[in-house]
Amino acid sequence: MTFYSFAKSVLLGVLKPIYRFEVIGRENLPKSGGVLLCTNHIHNFDPIVAGINAPRPVHFMAKEELFNVPILGKLVPHLNAFPVKRGMSDREALRKGLSVLKEGHVFGLFPEGTRSKTGELGKGLAGAGFFALRTDAEIVPCAIIGPYKAFKRLKVVYGKPIDMKAHRERKATAEETTEIIMNEIRKLINEYR
Repeated sequence: MTFYSFAKSVLLGVLKPIYRFEVIGRENLPKSGGVLLCTNHIHNFDPIVAGINAPRPVHFMAKEELFNVPILGKLVPHLNAFPVKRGMSDREALRKGLSVLKEGHVFGLFPEGTRSKTGELGKGLAGAGFFALRTDAEIVPCAIIGPYKAFKRLKVVYGKPIDMKAHRERKATAEETTEIIMNEIRKLINEYR
């Protein structure tokens, strides 16, 4: 058993009774190949919740500062996270994200770039569109629908993959592509809220 699998089991065991996860559409995540999992961002636990409820291991970018925290900094890389410098274009993080997708893994991304202060879906940044257009990965929208309150149901909805073929062929911009992804996340939130 890998450390990731062990940590996933422990976290599921601890968090499932508290947040009573209702997971919808887990079968929409392709069983193999690169997948860009794009999720709304309402809480610090979102990467954990999206990751432990997914049927495959998920890789995430994590703010560089986490890798400098004693103990946690040593664990984070074993949880499939890699560092990103926030507030600037981090070419190394972009290369690593592309590599994760091209190697056929699941890459979890929060297109908004930061947590929503209101809980409402914010504007997506061009990064999601960049990864969607630069690879042949399947793009799967995901909605986490709260609130994060003890013993209240927390929904995790994995949507059907978004067909990107036409957008890639017409060379859509990263911004347009991100907006397409955000609209699919918005639809999931509105349908399952």
